[in-house]
Formats: sequence, C-alpha cells, structure tokens
Amino acid sequence: MIMAQEEKEEQLFDVLIPPGVPQKLIVEISKKFDVTVIERKEKIKFANMEGDERELLAFRGKYDVVKQVEKYMIDQLNVFIREK
Repeated sequence: MIMAQEEKEEQLFDVLIPPGVPQKLIVEISKKFDVTVIERKEKIKFANMEGDERELLAFRGKYDVVKQVEKYMIDQLNVFIREK
C-alpha cells in the first residue's frame, strides 16, 4: 500500500492493482467499496525492465477502506486462480 498525496486535507492511500487482475473484479471493488480507480506511474523493477515506468491502476481511498480492499482483492484473486 502506498500513501497518496493529501487531498482536501484528508490523507488518502493507494493499493496498486497488479497487471492481469480481471476487469470484472476492478469494477466490483470500485462499486462495493468507497474507493476511486486512478492511474499512476510506477517504476518496474524486474527482469529486463529495470527502471521502466508504467502506468498502473490503483484503488485510492481512506486507510481503513483500502486495507479492506487489499484483503478482498487478494481473497478474490485466490478464488479466481483456484477456479482455473
């Protein structure tokens, strides 16, 4: 989880959405929780992509909400993987 810039004097946090997360899950989470889907640049640090910057999606919201989102997303991804 990464802390975002302060907006309206309230600290907001980001949970990066890993590449490959089903679009259906991203939409579900954005409707179920009080978060916003945002784009943010992140440096990629693996294989031959060292230092490359990529636009990634993230959920942005209050700390307690993004902690719930992070757990829910991981749980749902585990279910998705087991079903395949």
